[in-house]
Amino acid sequence: MATEYGQSYGLDSGPGLPGDAGVRRHRLPAGLRAPFEARSLREFGYVLLSLPISIVLFTYAVTMMSLGAGLLVTFLGVPVLAAALAGCRGLGTLERVRARALLGLRVADPEPLRMKKQGLMAWIGAVLKSGTSWRSLLYAVLQFPWSVFSFVVAVTVWSTGWAMLTYPLWFWVFPAYAGQDGLQLYGDETHRIYLDNPFEITVTALVGLLFTLATPWIVRALTMVDRVLVHGLLGPSPLAKRVVELESDRGVVVDTAAADLRRIERDLHDGAQARLVSLAMDLGLAKEKLREDPQAAARMVDEAHGEVKTALQELRDLARGIHPAVLTDRGLDAALSAVASRCTVPVRVEVDLTERPASAIEGIAYFTVAELLQNISKHSRATWAAVEVWRVENRLMLQVVDDGVGGADVTAGSGLAGLAERLGAVDGILVVDSPAGGPTRVTAELPWRGERLAG
Repeated sequence: MATEYGQSYGLDSGPGLPGDAGVRRHRLPAGLRAPFEARSLREFGYVLLSLPISIVLFTYAVTMMSLGAGLLVTFLGVPVLAAALAGCRGLGTLERVRARALLGLRVADPEPLRMKKQGLMAWIGAVLKSGTSWRSLLYAVLQFPWSVFSFVVAVTVWSTGWAMLTYPLWFWVFPAYAGQDGLQLYGDETHRIYLDNPFEITVTALVGLLFTLATPWIVRALTMVDRVLVHGLLGPSPLAKRVVELESDRGVVVDTAAADLRRIERDLHDGAQARLVSLAMDLGLAKEKLREDPQAAARMVDEAHGEVKTALQELRDLARGIHPAVLTDRGLDAALSAVASRCTVPVRVEVDLTERPASAIEGIAYFTVAELLQNISKHSRATWAAVEVWRVENRLMLQVVDDGVGGADVTAGSGLAGLAERLGAVDGILVVDSPAGGPTRVTAELPWRGERLAG
């Protein structure tokens, strides 16, 4: 299930980080207070630390990989390569911790090693096959040149800005100890320009102020590249995330199927099966009384006939709950109209589809609307409802609206949570907008997944 969009690179919402923007009010604008904010100092500290750390990472990675590659002619090369990759994974863990502490960047741990067997050889094979290991190695190689560049830029801009800003406080050093009038701006054999009069000193300080105010934003832009490197190379890969999602969705599908089977078994046992057993007993008694008391037997047969009708209706309802025949024969428009007619409030149904989606998606859409209308009948106290179905590119869109009391919450562990899990199992999305007092608007989005012409 997904209800949010966008990429934030896992930014924390702690003090001084982007998450609390707009929560606290400041008298100074962001541009003036940025040089003194804790976030700016942490980011500058991250850039300063990146250079020595990247030297260690680069040296370790290049040395170990070169040693392992050189030893591949012997058996020792393979375990040395595995040890090099394992070390890069460990250093990558420390880098994720550093990024979280100084940049406020939350990066999930990558997928663990998958070993089918225990032992040294199994571990070596798992390390060499792991994409995380090679991405950590790539991070160690790429981080070094970028850290050198960002260190030089950040330190140069920071030191230049503060030196020029504070120039009025220390320009006296030049005439007192250097034998010149001030900071030399230009000089050749015949002409020299010094920043020594009040106007030039003031302009120098103003230029330094601009550099100082711009430094935090320059450092922030530099650290955005670090965020991308850490997030993209030291976090879980998109493929691994997808595998985890599919495993979770498979569990949801299995649990849902098991629950449906238990429900069908319970309905058969407590409903139609019990009625059929009672019917068989009644017919047996009627058979015994047929000669002795034909009128009593006729009454019992008449009652049994009524039980047969009730059992047939229960079986029809049960079959409709598994997969309604009208959905198979006539599609969503007719099926949703039929389920809307059984709702306790008037329901307007609009289905704007020129083609039919895959049968599995069509069934999920039907049962989604059916459950939402059932919730409206039981809980909403609405006077009307509306169902709309349409297609947007390769997505099937559903929307159910009612004018009830509102307050529906998909996170409250209600039936909506189970419905959201079912939709998530097929890459669907459920969005609930239900303020207190209503109205309630539930939007579902499903993949189209194949199509066939409407019959």
